[in-house]
Amino acid sequence: MLNLVKRVALASLVAVFLGAGLGVSQPVLARGDSDTVARLSELPPEAADTHRRILTGGPFRYPSKDGSVFGNRERLLPRETRGYYREYTVPTAGSRDRGARRIICGGREPTTPDVCFYTQDHYASFRRIAP
Repeated sequence: MLNLVKRVALASLVAVFLGAGLGVSQPVLARGDSDTVARLSELPPEAADTHRRILTGGPFRYPSKDGSVFGNRERLLPRETRGYYREYTVPTAGSRDRGARRIICGGREPTTPDVCFYTQDHYASFRRIAP
């Protein structure tokens, strides 16, 4: 009887968490917030430059990486079919490598994205870029 009570209690807790949007399948755009939005003017100036290059088709600082498919393995962005998202480097002054900043855009045509996101922490969190 005690095992049954424990199972029911556990099932209730799981239902509460899933109902509150805390389930694994729920996309999160930024830790602690479900839809953080940023204007380009609020982001580092390099982000605005990268965004402009995306819309004009380049040129990009890292042509072998920029424009490559972003797999969304972290599942923090809304789920889409593979190939929907593409990633672009946002240069970091003084960095010897690509750094952690990226813009991820989704859409059928890279130069006319449906939506773009900015991450400053290498995919740990995202902010949707306001159109």
